Amino acid sequence: MSREVRLATIPDGLPRPEHFVVAEVPRPVPGDGEVLVRNRYFHVFAALSTLVGGRVKNTPIPPLRPGDTLPGPAIGEVVSAAGELRPGDLVFHWMGWREYAAVPIGQVTPLGDTLPDPVAHLSKGDLAYAALTRDAEVRPGDTVFVSGAAGAVGSMAGQIARLLGAGRVIGSTGSPEKADRLVGELGYDAVVVRGAGPIEEQLAKAAPDGIDVLLDNVGGDQLQAAVAAARPGARFVLVGALSGQLSTSETGLVELDPYQLILKRISIRAYQGQQERSDWLERFGDRLRAGDLTFPHVRVAGIDQAPGALHEVITGRHFGTVIVEL
Repeated sequence: MSREVRLATIPDGLPRPEHFVVAEVPRPVPGDGEVLVRNRYFHVFAALSTLVGGRVKNTPIPPLRPGDTLPGPAIGEVVSAAGELRPGDLVFHWMGWREYAAVPIGQVTPLGDTLPDPVAHLSKGDLAYAALTRDAEVRPGDTVFVSGAAGAVGSMAGQIARLLGAGRVIGSTGSPEKADRLVGELGYDAVVVRGAGPIEEQLAKAAPDGIDVLLDNVGGDQLQAAVAAARPGARFVLVGALSGQLSTSETGLVELDPYQLILKRISIRAYQGQQERSDWLERFGDRLRAGDLTFPHVRVAGIDQAPGALHEVITGRHFGTVIVEL
């Protein structure tokens, strides 16, 4: 037998643990071209809530309906040989939220020993690296602002910006405790705290000479504040929009002054997708072993705790990437 997390009902608002069920099902039997994987870890991410009931349109993953099993990045162990895969091989795939998965061979990636800890393959460092190097083109001496700095992307982005030569790295988060960790553990120079005063005023104080780069996970008033703080020629890359994704109203929407974008020659790009992972993984492994990068994460034990973990991620309880360990 196997267990998996399914959507039970479509919530009126943001999903809570009672909207999901941990179902016991027969262990899947792989068909032709599939491999049976026993999952060991899977990533819990807040944007998954946008798939519930199709609340957000045009998402790359189909919307979730009652009875559907949740998807997500996972690391598992091959159970039976298939193609070049052998029992015991560790692989990455996107059929998380279940104990066993029959995955098409073309959708699994063998892990090897590039990283010192297999769970680090669930890091969003590759996303942050691509956004900062390719999309925002961070340059030595830049002042970089990372919104949502204590999340899965932001907790890697600040460290990577520093390694790329940023002169000052500023983040935003939702609590003074997280702000202290961002400065004390991850090398942020200053942190804007939601609820501690107007975001625009806090950012102006943290970056009195303005910002050159924004890596935006949040949108909303933080994007608006970044426009006000931008230096001429600033480069913005939009990675997420959690202020809107995690809102049941229109409070996440914000008006930007197009004239300011023109006057300051601000370029705004959407994140363009992942680059080739092999280059990033080699860099990441070397930096982890040297202690130049860390992978901030929280491990939650057992699939029964997964629905609660999603709610905790949505409400901002944790620091870094949240992973369910099976």
